[in-house]
Amino acid sequence: MKNLAQRIREARLTKGLDQAKLAAKLDIATRTLQRWEQDEQVPDSHYLMRLAKATGVSPHWLLTGQGQQYAKTYMPESKVLPLPVNQYKKLKLISLPLLSSVPGGAPKFIFHPDYVEKYITVDDVNDPNAFALEVKGNSMAPRIEDGDIIVVSPKLEGKSGDICVVRVGDEDTVKRVKIETEFVQLIPLNPEYEPMVVRKRDVVFVWRVVKVIKNL
Repeated sequence: MKNLAQRIREARLTKGLDQAKLAAKLDIATRTLQRWEQDEQVPDSHYLMRLAKATGVSPHWLLTGQGQQYAKTYMPESKVLPLPVNQYKKLKLISLPLLSSVPGGAPKFIFHPDYVEKYITVDDVNDPNAFALEVKGNSMAPRIEDGDIIVVSPKLEGKSGDICVVRVGDEDTVKRVKIETEFVQLIPLNPEYEPMVVRKRDVVFVWRVVKVIKNL
């Protein structure tokens, strides 16, 4: 079976794109795409979804090499992942809705506040509007890793130095923030990822992460 790097290259070539054109579609450097195809670096879940959409292949096939190579339709709602049963210690205090996933990598599609996948039970959260999200990607590792659950408090607006869920336009991400007069820096904890700078006027909200539930 071909590895991920080979499948990325196959998807690109089948679509008739050179590396520069596909990199432009993904808003990345051509050298980054070259590293993916040479198996020197692995794209996070955000870019895997964008790769699949740009080349017309199934995200499942691209990631695993299994199933049909070409998806009939692109369904971003497939990002909503079920919470594993009996994986987390339950406390008799407050139940929070697990809405969907948020990327711990590059910004991704927004989570859906009207779609509750599961409820999880936590303690010491003083916000009736608090909710939980599952993190995808490792840009915040080792503190927050792929599969971890974060609890977000909308009433606590993030300040510089806080780890927050940030909505920029119609995309979400979880990062440490540094808030400046006109810009907001989105800073990963994993040194393999580059910080991002966005315009403050493009930021919809900055909500503080108040709890992390590790994926055991």
